[in-house]
Amino acid sequence: MATEKQPGGPLAGLRVVEMGQLLAGPFCGQLLGDLGADVVKIEDPERGDPMRQWGRQLPQGVSLWFSVVGRNKRSVTLNLREKEGQDLARKLISEADVVIENFRPGTMERWGMGFEDLRRENPGLIMVRVSGFGQDGPYSQRAGYGAIGEAMGGLRYVVGDPSTPPSRVGISIGDTLAAMFATIGALAALQERNSSGQGQIVDSAIYEAVLGVMESLVPEWQVTGYQRERTGAVLPNVAPSNVYPTRDGQWLLIAANQDTVFSRLAKAMGVPDLADDPRYATHGARGERQSELDDLIAGFTSGLDAADLEPLLEEHGVPSGRIFRPVDMFSDPQFSARGSITHVEHPSLGPVSMQNVFPRLSRTRGTVRWPGPELGAHTEEVLAGIGISGDRLQDLRARGVA
Repeated sequence: MATEKQPGGPLAGLRVVEMGQLLAGPFCGQLLGDLGADVVKIEDPERGDPMRQWGRQLPQGVSLWFSVVGRNKRSVTLNLREKEGQDLARKLISEADVVIENFRPGTMERWGMGFEDLRRENPGLIMVRVSGFGQDGPYSQRAGYGAIGEAMGGLRYVVGDPSTPPSRVGISIGDTLAAMFATIGALAALQERNSSGQGQIVDSAIYEAVLGVMESLVPEWQVTGYQRERTGAVLPNVAPSNVYPTRDGQWLLIAANQDTVFSRLAKAMGVPDLADDPRYATHGARGERQSELDDLIAGFTSGLDAADLEPLLEEHGVPSGRIFRPVDMFSDPQFSARGSITHVEHPSLGPVSMQNVFPRLSRTRGTVRWPGPELGAHTEEVLAGIGISGDRLQDLRARGVA
C-alpha cells in the first residue's frame, strides 16, 4: 500500500484498511482517519457503500451523511466476490496496521480473509470486527442492526416518555457506540503490539457497546430489584432538572438540583425565600415535589425570552442551556471560538460544513482533510502502491474486479 503520510494528527503513518459499510465499521474508520491515519476504504465497484445513498437530504444526489463518515478516507473499488479482488484486498491488508470489517461473522472467512489467514502474512495486524452480537455465542449469526443492539443493550426501554412506547434516541447511537468502543480497542491493541509485536482481534458487539454505557442499570436490578423506567426529560427525584419553556417558544434546560444552586435559582426568580421553604429546602423534599416545582419554574421561565433568561441565570450562577438546533450552533460564540464546526470543500457541492475532529490534542490535533470521496477515486493511486500497473488496472476494470 502507498505509505503517503497524512499531514498532522497523532496517528499519521498508521495504515488502515476499512472493509465495512453503513455506519458501525465506517465510523471507526472515520475516527482513526480524523486523527491522521491513512484509511483506505474498499467498496463494491458497482454500488459502493450504501451510505452513499443515505440521508434526509441528497443535494444533487450526494449523501451529506457520507461526506462526514467517509471523510479523510481513500476510496478503492474491489469486487470481493472475485478471487482476484480478494487477492488484491489481502495484499493491501498485508501492509496495513489495522483492518476494519462489520460483515456478518464468517463472511471474511468465506473470502479467505479470516484472522488466521491474514496474520500469516502480517503477524502484527489488528483486526477490528464490529457486529450486532459479537463473533461467537448463539446469536452471532443473526442479522444485527444498531436498533436491535440498542433494544437488547437496555437503552431503548429507558428512552422516551412513560406514556409512550420505548423511543429512539434520534441518531444511530448503537452503531456509533460500537464504533467508538472498536476504536478504543484498536488503539489499545496497537499499544500492546509495541511490546509483543503481535496483532489480535478487537471484537466489538453493538449490544455490548450499548450495555457498556448503561450506568448502574444492571447492579440496580441484581442487588435491589429496581427496574429503571422511562422518565422523559427528568431524572426521578432529582429536582429541579428539566427542560422549561420560554416566552419566545424556545426550550431551556435548567439543572439546579443542589441546595446551593437552587438557592441561586430562587434569587434569580425573585423569590429567594423559596430556598428556605420546607417543601423545597432539601434535595429530598424537592424530589418529592418534583412536578409542582417544575410547574413553578416553568411559570417563571415562560414569562421571559431566552435571550433575557440565559444571561439572568448565568449572572446568578445557575447552570442552564438552550436546546440547540443546527441554526443555533452556527451562531453560537462558543462553537465559533473553538471551531467546533469546520468547513471543507466538496468536489460537487462546494463548501460543506460538518462537525470538527474531537477530542482536541494540544500538539498533534486531527483535521478534516477532505470529505467523503467519490466512489473509486483513489483506486489507481492505491493499487499502484502495491505494484498494479495501469494496463493491469484497465484489465481489472474491464472484468469488473476493480
